[in-house]
Amino acid sequence: SDKKKVEKNTEKTKAEHEEVVIPSNTIDIITRSMEFTTKDTIPSGWNTFKYQNLSYETHFFLMDKYPEGKNVGHTIEEVAPVFEEGMQLINEGKSEEGFAAFGKLPEWFGDIVFSGGSGLIGPRETAVTTIYLEPGYYIMECYVKMPNGKFHTSMGMAKPIIVTDEVSGNTPPEPTVNITVSNDEGITYDKPITKGKQVFSVFYKEQKHHENFMQHDVNLVKLKDYANIEALEDWMDWSHPKGLITPVPNGVTFLGGVNDMPAGSTGYFYADLKPGRYAFISEVPNAKEKKLLKEFTVID
Repeated sequence: SDKKKVEKNTEKTKAEHEEVVIPSNTIDIITRSMEFTTKDTIPSGWNTFKYQNLSYETHFFLMDKYPEGKNVGHTIEEVAPVFEEGMQLINEGKSEEGFAAFGKLPEWFGDIVFSGGSGLIGPRETAVTTIYLEPGYYIMECYVKMPNGKFHTSMGMAKPIIVTDEVSGNTPPEPTVNITVSNDEGITYDKPITKGKQVFSVFYKEQKHHENFMQHDVNLVKLKDYANIEALEDWMDWSHPKGLITPVPNGVTFLGGVNDMPAGSTGYFYADLKPGRYAFISEVPNAKEKKLLKEFTVID
């Protein structure tokens, strides 16, 4: 009877995975170097983004909803120079002065609503992410750093996107695994993660700003046997001189996820998991201590 039960559950799992189909009406994004090639205008509501990273560096995209009257010009003039100054000081070993420099950010910067996007995605990989967007003016950005410490945003990865009042009419996908992110429990999920095609829902039960100003996000990472988990944890903190900078730690491949969103929001991402070692991790300092780094193994 136990054998029959296992066979029945296995058949159910296979059937669930076979039903995972990426929508045909995705919004395509392509990066070949330091740019986002995609539509300038998209409908509001649920949208699925297919982000092809054809470059040789790890990237992501994050949708920043700007306050009324502000645009990419204001970012270039009032925001980018502040981050460049602060990061330069940090790179010089002057962390206290660097963080103090961020106090020069304009007041309106605090009104930006970070509205989701993909998690980090490795070179020659594709991330598929579904998020809900309200109408408004957005900046699609990636702030991974080049080997010289320059943010990708300063190199061209800050694209204006208009989200219109017209509603897409799409509905969110049916998840195979539900992830919850909270302040106290960190990253949790509701069932063992198995091989094959998966749709992960990511529910941000709570949000807060960490020491590096970042909020919770979820990134899926494939780890080689020799990958150093402490090196990955350190790399995820952009405010460290060697954090979020090319190259990524040895043995690490990023496979997408859901970028930070307001508390109460849910995003989704697709993945086709092969047997091996994986982790979910947030882009915050001391992720493991905060339960925002969770390793798991997918068995054959």
